[in-house]
Amino acid sequence: MFPSRIPARFGRVLPALALGLAVSLGVGAAAHAAPQVIKIGWTTADSPSDPYAITAHYFAEELEKAAPGQFKVQFYGGHQLGDEMQMLQGLQLGTLDMGVITGTVIGNILPSYQLNDLPFLYASNEQAHQVLDGKAGEIMAEDLKAKKVTNLGFAEAGFRHVINNTRPIETPDDLKGIRLRVQPSDMFIDSFRALGANPVPLPWGDAFTAVQQGTIDGLEIPLAVIYANKFPEVTKHLSLTRHSYNALALLMSDRSLGKLDAATQDLVRAAARAAIERQRATMAVSDAEILDKIRAAGMQVNEVPDLGIFRDKEGAVYDKYRDAIGAPVLDAALGQ
Repeated sequence: MFPSRIPARFGRVLPALALGLAVSLGVGAAAHAAPQVIKIGWTTADSPSDPYAITAHYFAEELEKAAPGQFKVQFYGGHQLGDEMQMLQGLQLGTLDMGVITGTVIGNILPSYQLNDLPFLYASNEQAHQVLDGKAGEIMAEDLKAKKVTNLGFAEAGFRHVINNTRPIETPDDLKGIRLRVQPSDMFIDSFRALGANPVPLPWGDAFTAVQQGTIDGLEIPLAVIYANKFPEVTKHLSLTRHSYNALALLMSDRSLGKLDAATQDLVRAAARAAIERQRATMAVSDAEILDKIRAAGMQVNEVPDLGIFRDKEGAVYDKYRDAIGAPVLDAALGQ
């Protein structure tokens, strides 16, 4: 039987043991604290070949390297969290931690982000990287801070091209009358009207069904997104127009970032930088492979003989949007 009374000498020892055990448990709990959850969303497919998905997954991998066990990144691709504008609003409110958002959509609230939508602005991917990692990108990031969102850098979906079910596009005349889904942006609408097309602004989530049902004739889209989202199943022609560069902003809510101490914020920024460098390198290798897959899937692919005759029709677009985009960011881009 247990004694009814604890001897005095044990009565003095037990409180000390209890205190030691509590301290030990507290240290153990701190050492094994649950990782902080980061929710990241994007609208395209969660596919190994999709540039948005690659960006999100590379960020998670790089963050785990930088801060092992401290974070758990949860992925929400395929517009599970709504369209890009809804996700951008969530980032502003702090209800979403991170997003991979097309620069065009950000341009709806910050005109400087329309920079990359200017037709035929960049001659190469490398030039685009130089601009976005330089002064122009710094101006754009500073602009976004006013919206309580941090831009961790620009990944890429590459140049955008025209796909459609009417005809190959080799000259601006080939675009005349074609109902082309464009991103919901006045600049995209103006740019394609200048080329003779009939631009139709639609949310991304409606694009596949619209071309499948013939509501539109085609759309303008990066190579990787064409393949990852199965557009070869519903479109015939891919014309390599390279009319604009699709930059993907890796964004984090200031509310989410602000929960972290300064050192951990630095780790997040470093992980984002490393992820973007990896993603760009992956896209450079995969573009040629994806183009082969698109051909194998049955699409007819054509080069455009002379992009200069397209560019010559866009002067009025540059004039119209210079002040809206902001002379400092445009001059910074054109100077590189």
